[in-house]
Amino acid sequence: MNTRTIEISVGVFVAGGMAALFMLAMQVSNLSTLGNDKGYVVTATFQNIGGLKVRAPVTVSGVRVGRVDAINYDFKTFEAVVSMKIDAKYEGFPEDTSASIFTAGLLGEQYVSLEPGGSMTNLVDGSQIHLTQSALVMEQIIGQFLYNAAAKKPEESQ
Repeated sequence: MNTRTIEISVGVFVAGGMAALFMLAMQVSNLSTLGNDKGYVVTATFQNIGGLKVRAPVTVSGVRVGRVDAINYDFKTFEAVVSMKIDAKYEGFPEDTSASIFTAGLLGEQYVSLEPGGSMTNLVDGSQIHLTQSALVMEQIIGQFLYNAAAKKPEESQ
């Protein structure tokens, strides 16, 4: 084989590998959907958002319908305000939709899950979701378990 052909083949292989790594990096960092401006924004307030981050997925029945657009703190209610951008093709969620924060996978990536209600009125741009469930924080659950276990010990010795 010609040396020039081998050099070109190696160059194409390296360029393909770099393109594949770039695509993988875009998928992992969730930057691939950054340019999607079509859709509508709804907000929800939570007492505790755990490790929820901007650009975290918003899902309904396991289907990604949007992303977390912004996270702010409301000093009047002392709660976190999560703004979610829902893709335009997923219009028509009922006004009494509920939002919960769940953990996905072994690494603990958190996401917002929406559960549609039964209202005849739909969410529109600027709507607020009133029915929310905060993230479960493992440290609080373990602490509550240990506290309850310690409280039962004196009763058993009587």
